[in-house]
Amino acid sequence: MSAARTADVLLEGLNDLGIDYIFANLGTDHAPILESLAEWQRSGRKHPPVIVCPHENVAVHMAGGYAMATGRGQAVLVHVDAGTANAAMALHNLFRTRVPVLLMAGRAPYTMHGEKTGGRDTYVHFVQDPYDMASIVRPFTKWEYSLPSAAVTKEVLRRAHSMMQSEPQAPVYLSLPREVLAEPVDGVATTAYSEAKYGAVHMGGLDTESADKIAVALMAAKNPIAVTAYLGRNHAAVAALDDLARECGIRVAENSPVALNIPHDSPCYAGLNPGALLKGADLGLLLDIDVPWIPSDHPESAAVKWIQIDVDPLKAEIPMWGFSTDMRHQADCATALREILAAVKRRADDGFRARVKARIESWAPATAARKKNLTEAAAKKDGAMSVEFVCATLNARLTADDIVVNEAVTNAANVLNQLPRTKPGTYFAHGGGGLGGSGGMALGIRLAHPDKRVIQIVGDGVYHFSNPDAVYAVAQQFQLPIFTIVLDNGGWRAVKASVLRVYPKGSAAGEDSFNARLHSGRQGDQRRFDMVAAAFGAHGENVTESAALPAAIERCLAAIKAGRAAVMTVQVTRL
Repeated sequence: MSAARTADVLLEGLNDLGIDYIFANLGTDHAPILESLAEWQRSGRKHPPVIVCPHENVAVHMAGGYAMATGRGQAVLVHVDAGTANAAMALHNLFRTRVPVLLMAGRAPYTMHGEKTGGRDTYVHFVQDPYDMASIVRPFTKWEYSLPSAAVTKEVLRRAHSMMQSEPQAPVYLSLPREVLAEPVDGVATTAYSEAKYGAVHMGGLDTESADKIAVALMAAKNPIAVTAYLGRNHAAVAALDDLARECGIRVAENSPVALNIPHDSPCYAGLNPGALLKGADLGLLLDIDVPWIPSDHPESAAVKWIQIDVDPLKAEIPMWGFSTDMRHQADCATALREILAAVKRRADDGFRARVKARIESWAPATAARKKNLTEAAAKKDGAMSVEFVCATLNARLTADDIVVNEAVTNAANVLNQLPRTKPGTYFAHGGGGLGGSGGMALGIRLAHPDKRVIQIVGDGVYHFSNPDAVYAVAQQFQLPIFTIVLDNGGWRAVKASVLRVYPKGSAAGEDSFNARLHSGRQGDQRRFDMVAAAFGAHGENVTESAALPAAIERCLAAIKAGRAAVMTVQVTRL
């Protein structure tokens, strides 16, 4: 066995951090790490298993999915500037979703004449050495650094880990020069930096005065509402919100949620349209949300008194935000809402409880009407299948423990409306603007929960972006069966909708020309997304008629039970 090198200390440091996996797409810059991994394997030393992914997009999103499911950020290893560039879009999505990931990129060697082990020995070492490699991902990271020496490896790793795990959580970036990775470490101190002394900072709740003030305001309100998107990242916050909403009679809406924030069978759940709650509201809670509504669409929101509780109330990474608040608190929602609930209960009397009971009962007609509308939208109709019909048919076959990963973009609300979830941790989406993340996310979630079914729902445009060959290659190699439903409407609905919002009566609308179609429409042309996955061992279905849908879903569920990924293409109402 060769002498220890920095790469060995790196692996030791990842063990110290409790990193479960290294999601990797490898290159020439990783030779010292690969040599150390082989030596560790030969000698039986434990290290985080390596999940090799054929594309960085899948690797980073897979790490993100695992972190979203467990709360524990994972390591990703990519190669130099090329791998960093391929990872950038995924980092954008995770950054906007507040997901911790440690992205490590090798750096091209800097020595050229044999001065150090690991120096330049191939063409790409000259062309993969940009001036500022970290600039590729700096907008999407909370911290970045380049490892300077073996001596500080464990300290640097601990710093990276503490930064990514502290709220607001986010990806971090560490570059690893090849000569440094190959550097001998005999005599170099490799003391572990403990979580207890160097770990993440955990956000607390409210001071007593603030909790009391919010409780008094809620109890005085005649029509309080709340809007949230990512409160449910902390599973404890879901019950805390539901309990407070029931105690105070608060209607709760989600807007572009990335997690389940309140059980969808709660009497206080009001759906996915916050705008419908604004009329008549006198007090509102903004709870862990970036975009509660589009300001230009809802000027009436200015008449509501707003209280914001958020791990990131300033939205410092969004240059222009634009939502006014009357009270603003940076706090953990689970803790803060429990504190407010305790303050309410100390003050509540029979009269208050009677008013709340009557208020909640008064919502029954609106709740019934909303559910009736959703049922009617999902009804089977002549012609092409609707997204609502497809998802309602699926929902009849799901359990409360099944996990839904939603990247249907403009159809995301239609999907979630028909797939109501009731348990924390059974719904995931990402909050970014980059498409194609849910394939890797679904794999990471399935890796974290091997005993649960994971159902990914995407549009055809998203499927193109997701590097599907890499997704299903990983699913096959590492035995991670996921069920993907591709809602094929023939193009990018978001592009067409955008043009119509800006130019509703313009030439594009008149000519029905949006350059958004991804299918020629010619007879004989086909779009068989399931066949892409089938090339990597997945079960495939292509559904064009509503009568065939139930049986196709059953066959896909049977396939994932048997250990095979499944992809079902469903032709829905065309663009």
